[in-house]
Amino acid sequence: MTHPPNAPAASAARGTAQAPVRPGGLPAQPSPAPVAAPPAGRGAWAVGRERLREAATTEPGRLQILGAVLALLVVAFGAVTALEVTGRASAADDVVSRSQPLSADAAAIYRSLADADTTAASGFLAGTLEPAESRARYTRDITTASRLLVKAAANTDGSSASAREIATLNEQLPRYTGLVERARAANRQGLPLGGAYLRYANQQMTSALLPAAERLYAAETERLHRDDDSARLWPFLSLALGLLALGVLLWAQRRDYARTNRVFNHGLLAATAATVVTLLWLLAAHTVTRAELNSARAHGQESLQVLNTARISSLTARANENLTLVARGAVLTEDGRNDKYEADYTASMGALTTALTAARELADDDAGRGPVDDSAARAADWRERHKEARAKDEAGDYEGALARVVGAEDSTGRSFDQVDAALERALAHEQSEFTRSAGAARDALTALPLGAAALGILGAAGAVLGINRRLSEYR
Repeated sequence: MTHPPNAPAASAARGTAQAPVRPGGLPAQPSPAPVAAPPAGRGAWAVGRERLREAATTEPGRLQILGAVLALLVVAFGAVTALEVTGRASAADDVVSRSQPLSADAAAIYRSLADADTTAASGFLAGTLEPAESRARYTRDITTASRLLVKAAANTDGSSASAREIATLNEQLPRYTGLVERARAANRQGLPLGGAYLRYANQQMTSALLPAAERLYAAETERLHRDDDSARLWPFLSLALGLLALGVLLWAQRRDYARTNRVFNHGLLAATAATVVTLLWLLAAHTVTRAELNSARAHGQESLQVLNTARISSLTARANENLTLVARGAVLTEDGRNDKYEADYTASMGALTTALTAARELADDDAGRGPVDDSAARAADWRERHKEARAKDEAGDYEGALARVVGAEDSTGRSFDQVDAALERALAHEQSEFTRSAGAARDALTALPLGAAALGILGAAGAVLGINRRLSEYR
């Protein structure tokens, strides 16, 4: 059977699928092939990890990964250093501008209250008409204590132990001053009741006010120690990150040298220099800070605590000495054998001697030792004059004993004033020593946070430029 000449073409046409024709004679567009969905369980993290693995198979890819790691390490080192050092610089600043001044103010509150109590007793002993100088000193002490309480309250957290003690002092101080005024009024009228009011005032002072002031001083001193410890703490995280960044940078340059025989990569070298400078700056600044804080603690803070103890002991001894004459043996020790105020005087003088000995050992220069030696010498005179006054009192010569205690010349009152003045000079010297050393510790950290952040950015830029220099060789 024969076919027409065009049979092969027709057969081929029949074997080929005809494209559908849209109205108007134009062929329809074929349907797009379906896009294969990613395998189940592969998210962005898996895709990124796959791309990272593929990039690591080529040298340009490995260089890009290395550049990113170096930049991240150097920036992290600078940022963490800035954060850690900022915290320590803040603690060092608190030591200088907040903690130590508050501790000193708490000690001054105690001294002012104790001196007010001593002055009130001295004025009472002077006679029915209290000397104007004595009354002015008492008023000045009460005003100073009130002012420092307001200052402490403004700088203390309302929920802290210090705030509770300040509230106690503010509550009890008006009661004490009221008792003193009653004692003065009765004394001006020549009534024996004045002595009783004065003893009640002293009891209010020793049982409520001074213990609260002592607890306030202890709380503020504890906060000073906390700030001091925070400022001297080594920035271990910053040092670890710095050493890690430096190690990776050195390894990257060694790798670059092994592959290209180029000794220096300027970008990586700049990043290494920035990291080394930051590390050395960090180590030097904290070494200086710790050394200065150690000096402030050893030659200032500890001396101030001992000298405050000595001054408080002298004030307590003077108050008890005065009250011995006010009470005239009416108040005895618990065993009923001795005068209570005389026993308390002896104990306070013993504490004064111990504190002066410790202060002499802590003083590190002649300017610090001189006032302490002077105070010890005046305290020895005080003891001798007190013995003479007690001998006259026990012999029945009350007026003679009174002259030896509150007289203008060769009296225990004059010796007390000399001891107090010498201790004040010693405190002023040690305060200046503390402020100088603590200020130097704070200043050593002042510029480091900003410098570390800037060097971190410069180091990261250098690392990126150094890696890009190598990548340009592959283009």
